[in-house]
Amino acid sequence: MEAPPATATGDLIPGLPEDMARECLLRVGFQHLPTARRVSRGWKAELESPSHHRSRRRRALLALAQAQPPLAGSGPARKYAASSAGYSFRLVLHDPAAGSWAPLPAPPGAHGHDHGGRLPLFCQLAAAGEGGPAAKLLVLGGWDPETWAPTAAVHVYDFLSGVWRRGADMPPPRRSFFACAAVGANVFIAGGHDEEKNALRSAVAYDAEADKWTPLPDMARERDEPRGVCVGGRFVVVGGYPTEAQGRFAGSAEAFDPVTWSWGPVQERVIEDGACPRTCCAAPAAAGSRMYMLRDGCIMARDAEGGGRWRMLARLPEDGRAATTVASIGDGRVVVLGAEHTVYVLSHNQTTPSWTRVAAPPEFAGHVQAACCVQI
Repeated sequence: MEAPPATATGDLIPGLPEDMARECLLRVGFQHLPTARRVSRGWKAELESPSHHRSRRRRALLALAQAQPPLAGSGPARKYAASSAGYSFRLVLHDPAAGSWAPLPAPPGAHGHDHGGRLPLFCQLAAAGEGGPAAKLLVLGGWDPETWAPTAAVHVYDFLSGVWRRGADMPPPRRSFFACAAVGANVFIAGGHDEEKNALRSAVAYDAEADKWTPLPDMARERDEPRGVCVGGRFVVVGGYPTEAQGRFAGSAEAFDPVTWSWGPVQERVIEDGACPRTCCAAPAAAGSRMYMLRDGCIMARDAEGGGRWRMLARLPEDGRAATTVASIGDGRVVVLGAEHTVYVLSHNQTTPSWTRVAAPPEFAGHVQAACCVQI
């Protein structure tokens, strides 16, 4: 057989036209990207190109901080074995479309400690750099699983290289239970409480490419245990409570605009007063300005252009009512995760919203303490 003419083939895969070779590379799984980059210079250039990244963005994955079996009966976590603090957490990637689950390599231990691949308790996850080919997953803060001391550590995972690096520590004070969300290339954090349990108004932004933190103006109000989401290109901090309130959540929110580098006015009753904002999430930036929330066994939606009113999308199936985590992956899909293998995907672009149950293998059925959508 004669070799195809030079004009019909390229350097990516000998014997195949360039467009077909690119289609083949689009089907390389995220777990194989680090190996694929090392095949040739052509593959490396293609996998790192913005055009390749834009084509791959049709697939949305969920990064999860998910519990493994309970820790052995030692250390301060022993007496809390029934709570999230009594578990060892690891990073997991879930592809709702394919129904696949895979662990990610563990980040290096904070402060040089080796915790056997365990994540900090109550850490936050964020995906930055989704406007280009170098999407990165960040693990921020949390508590040392041995001592329960808050950590300022930041770990950055590069999906293309498959390598973790230690980022610059979060600026003081050391905070816990803060709002966190990525807006474009930057990750924003705000509120939470310091080591003396004082609620905070301060906020900072992290540039993962430059490995640099930049202070933001303070919020108008103290917000302990708020929720951070990206809505319409702004960092929105929902709920929380001041020091003296001690768990009595407010329903207000504040939004930071990276363009003007300023906070907008406080919005009252974004959620109901007294409601914990933990299940609030937002659609990926490319999917519009919609927020979701789990309330009274229902998935609620709120559109910024719709007057800010919440409306019910669908009632959860009976065995999903104990769900603790809600995440939007775009294209009108919302993933709801609970304990004991309960994972549902809501599709609501059609006239009648529908639920699809996703099978979770036993080793990926643990409690989820943090989640974020990653476009790889």
